[in-house]
Amino acid sequence: MTSPTHTITDSVTMLRRELLHQKRYPSVTVMVVFMPVTFLLLFVYVFGGTMGAGLGAISGGRAQYLEYVVPGILLIAIASVAQGTSISVATDMTEGIVARFRTMAISRGAVLCGHVGGAMIQTILGLVAVMVIALLIGFRPNASAIEWLATAGVLTMVAFAFSWLAVGAGAASKTVESSSNVLLPLLLLPFLGSGFVPTDSMPTAVRWFAEYQPFTPFIETVRGLMTGTAIGHSATMSVVWCLALSVGGYLWARSSYDRRSV
Repeated sequence: MTSPTHTITDSVTMLRRELLHQKRYPSVTVMVVFMPVTFLLLFVYVFGGTMGAGLGAISGGRAQYLEYVVPGILLIAIASVAQGTSISVATDMTEGIVARFRTMAISRGAVLCGHVGGAMIQTILGLVAVMVIALLIGFRPNASAIEWLATAGVLTMVAFAFSWLAVGAGAASKTVESSSNVLLPLLLLPFLGSGFVPTDSMPTAVRWFAEYQPFTPFIETVRGLMTGTAIGHSATMSVVWCLALSVGGYLWARSSYDRRSV
């Protein structure tokens, strides 16, 4: 039986391996950072004037839409890293490296944890890039220091949940190509939630879906912490969703990894 200390040491080794991959192939990290930043600039400077005026406040316009849209873009940054993580795990599973790891005294869980750790670091880079660009183009949150810490905690919690979900999807995928499609809905759900327009502007059926899918409470919690809008029960729902996704993703990853490793 692998001791906890052995598992932690192996996890650090696998994390180092992921960091070396990221250093060797920086284009992957650049892409997961570039996409959400592109979305931010696109929605603010192309659609922001019209959509900001439609939010209903007196000021309206591009500046208000920037304030509204940033939380949704932050969640897209997390989702884009998750898709890349799924591809990375599927590559390991299909190219024989996992079979090689099985011949070594390495904890099975460490291989998965290494991918999760690498995904968390990429996510932090993506979130920082989005926030820096948002501040440069005029985003001015009114969060206190405690609210900033809470925002960071929520984003970290969501990133952790999606990282395990991505690892599970990658371990279960039979090909690298299929792994890139499994988590595609994660990039679409922010558009079907409150990320870009208020849910009360949607038709009834779409609004019902938008309000009960996981991205809406995530976005509303981050938006409330950063800009002072009402959070309501979104924070509680965010914790529940993250727990469910983390546990489900972990069990899916371990089950798929063990089955594929036999």
